[in-house]
Amino acid sequence: MHRMKSAAAVAIAVLLAACSGGGGSQTLPPAGPPPPGPAAAERSLTMVTPFTAIDRQTGAVLRVFPPREVVASLRRTQATSSTNLVYGGGPVQTAPHLYVVYWGATWLTTGDPSGVRARLEAFYPAIGGHAWLNSVTQYTQSDGSHAGNAGNVFSGSYVDSSSSPLPVVTQSQLAAEAAKAAAHFGDTTASAAYVVVTPHNVTTPGFMVQFCAYHSTTAAANGATIAWTALPYMPDAGSSCGQGSVNTPGTLDGVTIVAGHEQGEIETDPQPSTGWVDASGSENGDKCAWTGL
Repeated sequence: MHRMKSAAAVAIAVLLAACSGGGGSQTLPPAGPPPPGPAAAERSLTMVTPFTAIDRQTGAVLRVFPPREVVASLRRTQATSSTNLVYGGGPVQTAPHLYVVYWGATWLTTGDPSGVRARLEAFYPAIGGHAWLNSVTQYTQSDGSHAGNAGNVFSGSYVDSSSSPLPVVTQSQLAAEAAKAAAHFGDTTASAAYVVVTPHNVTTPGFMVQFCAYHSTTAAANGATIAWTALPYMPDAGSSCGQGSVNTPGTLDGVTIVAGHEQGEIETDPQPSTGWVDASGSENGDKCAWTGL
């Protein structure tokens, strides 16, 4: 386990370091092959910017982490935004509590052929209190409190085997699973965040084409607003979502690159657009997406 934690921290603790100036060269890795055709036809999101989307069914605002090809195309055709992030008046996560739900019984059988669960269970406990995440502490909320990085942010995980996701799940179904996880853990504070991880061969419309992951909000059973992240099975996306970005073959590189990107953003903008966002709709991790790897 110690070796796994060390490998996770060294191999993939790169994205936020790049954002805070420690990532060295900002060269985008070579783009992989385009995503498979069927996924391209399953687009349920209206893209406002490459990093912001609206779900067509629910109207929810999603902060998306686009695939490498999308970001590469953006940087070829547009100047990268250099404007500072601006505070929107809402909360930041001053004492982050990160909870993970692995949705579906197949996590215990055939749904995790690449070992995603073990990698996340090593990665999430390693980042809290580490210099890798320190860039979030420059962001404050209205009372002057800073986003927190005082210690372990990982507060628990479980496999929800009471239900299983369909081969294609919608944003609203994922949000409902996040609310279910909030009821399971009993934490609906502003500093709580829920990550819904779906197993191998389960997809969400737009995955690999419009996004690798995204974060948003939903209502908990008690009416509180909770922050949550949709984290698909990243090895299914191949190089489009990070495979091979750091290591060879680097099957799990994208798991922690994407998970780390989302964690840094959900701490500083847990309720999209009310935290820290720039004029183009980019959050802290978006400033250097897929660079410095």
